[in-house]
Amino acid sequence: MNTKQSFGRIAPDTTPELIPLYNPDGMMQTPGVKIKSIWPGPQFTRIDFIYQSPQYYINGGWIQIDPHCYIQCADSGLCVPLIRALGIPLAPQKHYFKNSGVYFAYSLFFGALPQNTSRIHCIEKPKPGRYFNFYNIPFSNWIKIPHAADLPLNAN
Repeated sequence: MNTKQSFGRIAPDTTPELIPLYNPDGMMQTPGVKIKSIWPGPQFTRIDFIYQSPQYYINGGWIQIDPHCYIQCADSGLCVPLIRALGIPLAPQKHYFKNSGVYFAYSLFFGALPQNTSRIHCIEKPKPGRYFNFYNIPFSNWIKIPHAADLPLNAN
């Protein structure tokens, strides 16, 4: 049987392809953090983020993610923990920027969501402060057309 590498485990080649749902506002040139896309799947849920380091720090500051962050189904309240972070250090470690205004892309992997989930909360820490918390994300009606930055480059 053919196998392929899938999220750190060996999975049979019958694993369905994940179809990303793109946030229509995910590539807007605004400061801060934005959710670019969500990849719901039967084994895990992947969320891609884009962060722009703030202008009010000369060097852009730093970024990290709390290892206890989670996603929550908005309707049922079911919490799904973080499994893996890709491209961003887990607290207490930090990534320090060298300049302000730098774009930084990273992905977070969580357990699988129930199949009928249409809205989620993505919570770094459930308290006020400068945490990456998003509420009532209606990802089920996002688009399946990739952003221009995700398309393959022409071979010319």
